[in-house]
Amino acid sequence: MAARRVIIVGPAYPLRGGGMATFNERLAYAFQEAGDEVEIVTFSLQYPSFLFPGKSQYSDEPAPPGLRIKVLINSVNPLSWWGAGRYIYRQRPDLVIFRFWLPFMGPAFGTMARLIQRNGHSRILAITDNVVPHETRPGDVPFTKYFLSACHGFITMSRAVLQDLKQFEPQKPSIYLPHPLYDNFGATETKAAACAALNLDPAYNYILFFGFIRAYKGLDLLLQAMAAPALQQRPDIKLLVAGEFYEDAAPYHELVEKLNLQGHLVLHTNFIPNAAVRHYFSAADLVVQPYRHATQSGVTQIAYHFDKPMVVTNVGGLAELVPDGEVGYVVAPEPEAIATAVARFFTSGEAATFSRNIRHHKKKFSWEFFVKAIWDMAAKL
Repeated sequence: MAARRVIIVGPAYPLRGGGMATFNERLAYAFQEAGDEVEIVTFSLQYPSFLFPGKSQYSDEPAPPGLRIKVLINSVNPLSWWGAGRYIYRQRPDLVIFRFWLPFMGPAFGTMARLIQRNGHSRILAITDNVVPHETRPGDVPFTKYFLSACHGFITMSRAVLQDLKQFEPQKPSIYLPHPLYDNFGATETKAAACAALNLDPAYNYILFFGFIRAYKGLDLLLQAMAAPALQQRPDIKLLVAGEFYEDAAPYHELVEKLNLQGHLVLHTNFIPNAAVRHYFSAADLVVQPYRHATQSGVTQIAYHFDKPMVVTNVGGLAELVPDGEVGYVVAPEPEAIATAVARFFTSGEAATFSRNIRHHKKKFSWEFFVKAIWDMAAKL
């Protein structure tokens, strides 16, 4: 039987890892493990400089071994959209998967999808991280409609996004599939070894805020929680912030000064390379996601991989993956609620139970299942 051919369109090397590039590369490996031929078509330029909030869009890490990645798309150059679409059209893959997360990509992806459809063979599926963006801009609705109308079917990784999708495409096939585990960051190491790698004192209990820092992720709520009485009485607890600022850092530093938190947190606010991820999660006792709003979060699935209990806010799809009282706590997006949950974790003795439950619960999030569900979906398109 001939191998099925798949092309994934979205962020990948040489762009920096981050959540989406890491996901797309891990998905490509999962298709390969299933016996499929897979290629990723990615960006030469993902964002124009005025839209990119970080320091660099490009990775200085080695290329992921064993993957075919073709750099073709310039998000602001329509000629590249045409060229990339024609390239995929000629390849005649059985399945094309677009990773859609931002309306800004709608014109490029929508144009490519329309060109690909002309080969009369390829099925076009979108994994939609967001349909309604976290931060709105003019053009969001028409750009989103232009892309979604060119697809045959959709996968969302939260039920909230599935509901948003139904507002745009109520008739086309769509399913909810939970985000699989991020199991590609290596094995857990001892807390002592992880702290040594990060130059941290292992005598402290660490709560971890991980990932790019943007307003909707609620780091300011977590900083305020650190100043709440429930945590001010616990000098043994430190907040470890690991991730690059994707907005102005000054208000956060001002808040730290105002709340006198300098001795209660450790800031590693540079880009975290994939090779260092395991150090942060192995050093952490608890992972906190204090988001104001969310769809889903890959941080949850990294925490699952490293058997780390979590505190998440009850927004978007976060609570879908973190059963309250079983693998962590689900709380309101308010500083006092976050502080109470963190303090409870360190006094309740539930850590071992949570970690044991995580080891059982995470079996549902395999890449093998995710790929099989994609092919089952594609058969209906």
